[in-house]
Amino acid sequence: MINGFTIPQVYVRKPMHDKPQAAPVREFRLPSARVLALSGRDAVAFAQAQFMNDVAALEDGQWQWNGWLTAKGRLVALFALLRLDAQTLWLLLPDADPAALAEALRRYVFRSKVVLSIPDIAAAGCFAPPAPAAGNRFARLDDARIALDMGGASGARTLLLGPCDATEDADALARWDAADLVHGLPRLPPGQAGQWTPQQLSLERLQAFSVRKGCYPGQEIVARTHFLGQAKRGLALLEADAPLEPGSEVYQDGQAIGSCVASAGRLALAVLPHAHADILQDADGRTLRQRPLADGLAR
Repeated sequence: MINGFTIPQVYVRKPMHDKPQAAPVREFRLPSARVLALSGRDAVAFAQAQFMNDVAALEDGQWQWNGWLTAKGRLVALFALLRLDAQTLWLLLPDADPAALAEALRRYVFRSKVVLSIPDIAAAGCFAPPAPAAGNRFARLDDARIALDMGGASGARTLLLGPCDATEDADALARWDAADLVHGLPRLPPGQAGQWTPQQLSLERLQAFSVRKGCYPGQEIVARTHFLGQAKRGLALLEADAPLEPGSEVYQDGQAIGSCVASAGRLALAVLPHAHADILQDADGRTLRQRPLADGLAR
């Protein structure tokens, strides 16, 4: 069990002579997750030149965490990048506006043979193993959907893209969002975009950026920080007695030492110095308790 996110097994009652069987898996909508598609013969080359991870290392049917940086190495958007085939990539954006990202990226298309579009693709989640998907390999299901393995140390999770009749479930969605934070996936609201380097967000835990693949916007900053060991701050998981809003400061002994970048209920991710106390405070003096980040979401 990690921070209460172990997934309980639910059983339905059957006649006494039968063994218990697992209840049907319930899917729920992920309304903020949207897809930006890159298509054309230069789609992979364009993504390789613009994004911070090694897109060229992917095979068809694989995905990775990736992102787009400013020239100063600050994260604009974090996403899962899926390679459907040699000419088709999907950017699965947990929070960022696909229209705004597409407009910004089009400035760099120039003569590249790549088209950016926003397909009408719904996203749903469920707390169940993603068979036959596993790790960074996604699966095409019989119902024309794509399944991604979003599980980690806190339990199994599946993200589904495609035709969807899932219902809205606020409790399940809150649990999903909290699990993202527990695994160190920063769900950045618009006000936090463009403020943090990949190292400050500890995105090496997700294997979300490369320091060896060659040039991309912000690459020099990222590589210098990596090779010179200059990352003095990183991501910390905090539990609060009251919700901590993104952008709010975190205090130690009356001094502000960092700030919250994402929150879900009573959990928050904050960028803090690597050396800090386990017990911190918010601006109102309420206690913030550090919790360990869970592994298993790196792809």
